[in-house]
Amino acid sequence: MTDRDTGAPRGAAVKAEGFGLKGPRGWVFQGVTLDAPPGALVAVEGPSGSGRTCLLLSLTGRMRATQGRAEVGGVTLPRHLAAVRRFTATGPVEGVAELDPALTVAEHLRERALLQRRFDTSPLALLRPRKERAARARARIDEALAGAGLDLDTLPKGPRTSVRDLERLEALRLGVALALIQRPRLLAVDDADHKLSSADRAAAWALLRSVADSGITVVAACAEAPESVEALTVRLGTAQEDAEEHPQETGETEEGAADAYAEAGRA
Repeated sequence: MTDRDTGAPRGAAVKAEGFGLKGPRGWVFQGVTLDAPPGALVAVEGPSGSGRTCLLLSLTGRMRATQGRAEVGGVTLPRHLAAVRRFTATGPVEGVAELDPALTVAEHLRERALLQRRFDTSPLALLRPRKERAARARARIDEALAGAGLDLDTLPKGPRTSVRDLERLEALRLGVALALIQRPRLLAVDDADHKLSSADRAAAWALLRSVADSGITVVAACAEAPESVEALTVRLGTAQEDAEEHPQETGETEEGAADAYAEAGRA
């Protein structure tokens, strides 16, 4: 979605109060409070098993929270999941939406552009000449690649490079580019600092800051929030910390998250 006057993406404000998700085995995350303006960069910090991925999926309408409430772009969660999904996007999420290591970068981009054209164009758009439709898709891909800072010419085999041959930072940029093809108002990025060197970690956060500066709200899950990048931080505790605060409520967090992933996959 874009601003009618400037053509720039219009980010979605994110507000949450007492937001939480409880699965069959206990709390996955709970008591999250957040107030982020449009175009903000939000770092969701926590160790593995803290529920950070599930929080991202809940804020993008891909999981149904069970505690509190949230608003994304003025749309209430968990009541209106489908409406929120229409203007949010996620990068790859392990066990839910992953890059296919056997496909090339070009195949991923082409597939996403075709899928997006199917869902966000009017029937009249299909009457345009094929060359015009192809040019529009190419322009959309180029715009997304520029936003993600991914130069296909620098890859080992250019656009024909398989995902399995990408460096971790390159794969992150590809995931962001695929999400940007959807032109979302909110972008959720999982494992933003996973398996990255110090230099690559800095580059990854610079990328996310750049996307946020373009007007898109960014929510990124990480093990440790950056100190050098301006970001709002939401800190999620470990299962042990939660158990100390809520001894009667907290179950096995990692197993609860696994149950939640299964539900998101079926959705």
